[in-house]
Amino acid sequence: MASKPGERKLQILQTVAQMLEQPKGEKITTAALAAKLELSEAALYRHFASKAQMFEGLIEFIEQTVFGLINKITQEEKSGLQQAGAIVAMLLGFAQKNRGMTRVLTGDALVNEDERLQQRINQLLDRIEATLKQSLRMAATQGEMGESADVGAHANLLVCYVTGRWQQFAKSGFARDPMAQWPAQSAILLGK
Repeated sequence: MASKPGERKLQILQTVAQMLEQPKGEKITTAALAAKLELSEAALYRHFASKAQMFEGLIEFIEQTVFGLINKITQEEKSGLQQAGAIVAMLLGFAQKNRGMTRVLTGDALVNEDERLQQRINQLLDRIEATLKQSLRMAATQGEMGESADVGAHANLLVCYVTGRWQQFAKSGFARDPMAQWPAQSAILLGK
């Protein structure tokens, strides 16, 4: 049994993430989760008031990790174009390492769940797009792109690319590596 406060909560979230890694992508029920953890469903509800709260915990982990890494990239990389490329590569690599989280990011795991969960993912993607736009705006002022470049359209294209790669990865049962063609595709998407 978990001894420190929050340890059981973390164990529950880790188990949800592991269950989401299954290629068949079956719906996660509290009964199946409780059985996997060898707990009663009532014990789950002592830590989380609902399954939606469990998914919120996963989304919080994604947000903290992704934006922590984005902040590190933007602080360390001075080239706007290099920032944008590093952010996209990080997002693809995050999916590669966190299969279950990829199903949350694509919304697959959120089907038939509380709609606010999908809204939160949409907000996360909007924040990523805004960050990419900022990096591309910097790239334009640094002369790395044409000054007439539509950075909004370019940032949106990069987010569409990332979410498309995430979808391919999840829908292929995690067989299609999201990083597989990134070096060649980055040259097309970022002109490097």
